[in-house]
Amino acid sequence: MDDATSSHPAPDAAGTVRIGVLGCGNVGAAFVQLVMQQADTVEQRTGVRLEVTRVAVRNMARDRDVELPDGVLTRDARGLVADPDVDLVVEVIGGIEPARELTVAALTAGKPVVTANKELLANVGTELFATADAHAVDLLFEAAVAGGIPLIRALRESLRGEPVRRVMGIVNGTTNYILTKMTEEGADYGDALAEAQRLGYAERDPTADVEGYDAGAKTAIMASIAFGAKVVAGDVYHEGISGITAGDIAVAQRLGYVVKLLGIAEQDPETLEVAVRVHPAMVPLHHPLASVRESYNAVFVEGDAVGSLMFYGRGAGGMPTASAVFGDVIDAAINLRKGTHGTAGSFAQLPIRPIDETSAEYLLGLEVADRPGVLHAVTGVFARHDVSIRAAEQEGIGPDARLVFITHEAREADVQATVRELRDLDVVRRIGGLLRVIT
Repeated sequence: MDDATSSHPAPDAAGTVRIGVLGCGNVGAAFVQLVMQQADTVEQRTGVRLEVTRVAVRNMARDRDVELPDGVLTRDARGLVADPDVDLVVEVIGGIEPARELTVAALTAGKPVVTANKELLANVGTELFATADAHAVDLLFEAAVAGGIPLIRALRESLRGEPVRRVMGIVNGTTNYILTKMTEEGADYGDALAEAQRLGYAERDPTADVEGYDAGAKTAIMASIAFGAKVVAGDVYHEGISGITAGDIAVAQRLGYVVKLLGIAEQDPETLEVAVRVHPAMVPLHHPLASVRESYNAVFVEGDAVGSLMFYGRGAGGMPTASAVFGDVIDAAINLRKGTHGTAGSFAQLPIRPIDETSAEYLLGLEVADRPGVLHAVTGVFARHDVSIRAAEQEGIGPDARLVFITHEAREADVQATVRELRDLDVVRRIGGLLRVIT
């Protein structure tokens, strides 16, 4: 981040930065616990004393995972933000409203904000960054994308001068856990999801995770920071894992791939178009992302000068996420004491490349009638749409015959046109999942 001088007064003369926390769920409670445990160490290393003085919650009677002193809890979130005895605000309530309103109010009052709210940043992030810059305070959000993994700091600071071409990763632990069970134990999707719910990895309503919306919000943020572009959640193409079958995974394994749900952000170096998408993909077994198991996250960054980097670790959970929040709070507190702040920089209105115009290799499985001329009819459809076949094989005979194709790199629109025409062939009984191949 660039540092700029702020005209806001430093915290109290004793060097204490007083923190107000919006929300005290898993992440909020873990963050408060970290402050209590590490305050002395932080003060010794930085000269700044951190103290949580106010915590706003909806239900004050609920049991919490941290013991708070009397008078700290309040239902008045707006009052907390406006309180002159709160120097810095931590937002961990989630959602867009009232989180947006409260964040704007804090920034406008000259108070740094640290947030873990991916939905907020993926929808109105550029507005909030502009507000933070206008009022010369920090808006930090390491925990919003990959939990405890220090990805955003690397993109904002270490790789700020790097021409990043692609950011690609496993950024949702729930789906990675489900796909791991399907891959390693042969479980079907429903059973793997039920186990993820039983263990607390998946919500009762898992839609945001399994249909790719959670990963989409994170991918929008990654694209914004990596490319300096205005990318919002609505720009991201979403395709989830609910249609993935044990058969799809078995075919991928036999061909030397593993299926992962990936968030992918790419920029064309010539047109500067940005492509952002979330979908299941076949990852080669030799690729570092292929070995990321269970609920772990990993993000692969590719740049012109630096080559390839991978960031790996716990992408969710109260304590890992709180650790990332805590790191941001320390930075924001030090900047506040010095009268400086960081900036995310400017965000250009770059063109978003629609999914139809992206290109990849594809795997497509077809259940077909086992009779003469079937292969000729099917490959003719591929040829009519300029989709070149790299490899083809047949599984089974008789009514269970299945053709599996891997294409050379092809345009999404051409592949989708191929699939539509294949559906109309009388020799095609069923079209299996269409999986993009990562190279």
